[in-house]
Amino acid sequence: MSRHSPRSPVAAEPAIAARITAAMAVLTPVHRRMGEFVLANQFRAATMRIDELANAVGASVATANRFARALGFDGYPAFREALVRGFEATLAPVERLRSAQESQTTGDELFGASLEQAAANLSTTRHAIDNAAAQAAVEAIIAARRVFILGSGASAFLASLMEHNLLPYHDNVQSLALIGGPTHAARRLFNARKGDLVIAIAFPRYVDDTIELARRAASLGADVLALTDGPASPLAVLATRSLFIRAERRLAATSEATVLAVIEALCDAVAYRAKRSAQSAAEMTGFVLPWLTDTSALRDHPNPSTRPTTTKAKKKP
Repeated sequence: MSRHSPRSPVAAEPAIAARITAAMAVLTPVHRRMGEFVLANQFRAATMRIDELANAVGASVATANRFARALGFDGYPAFREALVRGFEATLAPVERLRSAQESQTTGDELFGASLEQAAANLSTTRHAIDNAAAQAAVEAIIAARRVFILGSGASAFLASLMEHNLLPYHDNVQSLALIGGPTHAARRLFNARKGDLVIAIAFPRYVDDTIELARRAASLGADVLALTDGPASPLAVLATRSLFIRAERRLAATSEATVLAVIEALCDAVAYRAKRSAQSAAEMTGFVLPWLTDTSALRDHPNPSTRPTTTKAKKKP
């Protein structure tokens, strides 16, 4: 089920492979080395500047430009643009980072701009999710017999945080991320049925495992709540309901900050609506209390050497 091998670069831009293959017989030895490198590393080559490609095969920048012209391009920029075609979404964060490093932007400016973008994401998301959609998602969580949470990559950590926040208020909530991989998640989902809810979290760059697991759960009758970026998401077409979250980030594929804010809002709403939620939260807090730091001791004794120590009684032999 898991598709860990990269998608075929030849499928992404067949014209590049065809041009290089057709020209191999007439290329110079150094150009042939370049062609072989690109055929074997199309994604990597698409991320490389002209000097980086030249260095990778032990050639000059001028030779790299002549290689592009030998393939029928006006020069290396046109050649690289053709290489990137098909990888645009995947390479977008790399290109933004490269542009930022080549610009005159200072670290302070970038820091502030990143925070402003996070705030803009949150504001846009707040106005995009209407109250009815939010309440429907909350009701689905509360009413579900079992809640399974899916996420891959960075979304796996978000899935675990959602499980952590829902645990006091739902008797059967399970994150299927991080532990055991997609086959373990599939084993947990194989008997999913009507009355169960699968919360699937996926953003560009989407991971196939999350999409496929959500699709299979839906085919078994489970409802799917998608937390994703928009109606074009592969999750949106198979979900029972979706919450669309703006998660743009300047120098990476996704900003998890807005997604986490929506997850926390959902969990707070569930806590407010769930029966016995205050009692459950109090009971769980009491249970984990032995592992929590006594902040009063820190306040009353700021110097570590003066704090009272707790010693466990020794067992009698």
